[in-house]
Amino acid sequence: MRVLVSGASIAGPVLAYWLTRRGFDVTVVERAPALRKTGGHAVDLFRPAMNISEQMGVIDRVQSRATGTTRLILQRTGGRRPVDVDYVKLASIMSDRHVEIMRDDLSQIYYDAGRDHIEYLFDDQITAISDDGTVEFARTSSRQYDVIVGADGLHSGVRQLVFGPDAGHSRFLGGYLAVLSVPKSFARDGESTNFVDARRWAMTYTADHLDDARAVFLFRPEEPLDYHHRDDARQRQLLRAAFTGLNPVVDSWLAELDGPGTFYFDSITQLELTSWSRGRVTLVGDAGYCPGPAVGGSTSLAVLGAYVLAGELQRAGGDHIAAFAAYERVMADPVRHSRAFARTVAKTLVPRSELGVWALVATGRTLSALPAGLTRAIARLNNKGIRLYDAMRYPDYPVGASAID
Repeated sequence: MRVLVSGASIAGPVLAYWLTRRGFDVTVVERAPALRKTGGHAVDLFRPAMNISEQMGVIDRVQSRATGTTRLILQRTGGRRPVDVDYVKLASIMSDRHVEIMRDDLSQIYYDAGRDHIEYLFDDQITAISDDGTVEFARTSSRQYDVIVGADGLHSGVRQLVFGPDAGHSRFLGGYLAVLSVPKSFARDGESTNFVDARRWAMTYTADHLDDARAVFLFRPEEPLDYHHRDDARQRQLLRAAFTGLNPVVDSWLAELDGPGTFYFDSITQLELTSWSRGRVTLVGDAGYCPGPAVGGSTSLAVLGAYVLAGELQRAGGDHIAAFAAYERVMADPVRHSRAFARTVAKTLVPRSELGVWALVATGRTLSALPAGLTRAIARLNNKGIRLYDAMRYPDYPVGASAID
């Protein structure tokens, strides 16, 4: 059975790995000329994604690339002194098994796990999909596939080809995320420096193995911004306007917008499709059910979705209609709960008022001061909130011997 996967970031390589282990003939197409090095932000892997990574044999590499952040230094505008938050304790509240890792590192690890057994078509993209599975590419000659999967992110080209424009199934959560590569000297290993104000939050962090650092910006303007998601110059202009004057240190970070460092900018938007499948095509990860960048654990959800889709295609013996239906049933609760949690986080992570900022910083101080055992015990009482990902249940999909073993 031939499967085409569009996208080589997180969900795509994970899906391709598990499909190949189950005997499917897999091709991955990626519009970038090589594996993307976006300078992206750190992402969280929670228990389900950690367990799946362990089954892939890559858990040691994942853990070796952890950012190693142990402290958050929070400086509130108007605050008398910075607040020192124990990040290790904070992370343990969210999950008993967790790692924070740079997105580019994670993508490389998942790609390496199966690349010797998977065909990758870089510098190409899907331009048309027919009902019989015939796919037209920008560069490669047309081919026919039994299943086509969009794993190409929030702005999925596959989704737009098959499901139409996004206006009917996206929800803007009111905020924006930007990530900028800055010199290593702007951050300390193991420490994240944060400046928080009403409607905006700026931070830096790095990792021991990185040659640079990341400046991350979250903000909630009064009105939605006018820009195109591929207009880099406009995005830099909007970011500078939003954060200039927050703090002299932050101004020094913004100066790097004029440099050669990598840059990422996007809205914090949810997708709310009623179904992720149509005909021979289905969607996985952010392409189908993004809960919102930086607020909803979308990376862990993408890893889980890829694992489930591959397992259900095997269980159904290649019957894509049955497999897609089962995939959507299994993922329905995780996706629904992730969306709800993300909406809450989007409102509280970047408060609209000075009072909200004070409450946010005070909460960080309090959680850091409580005994770790007590904070974990309290968090376990809420398996649809902060412990959402540890509480997710999904089937086991045994795999026999394969080319990758």
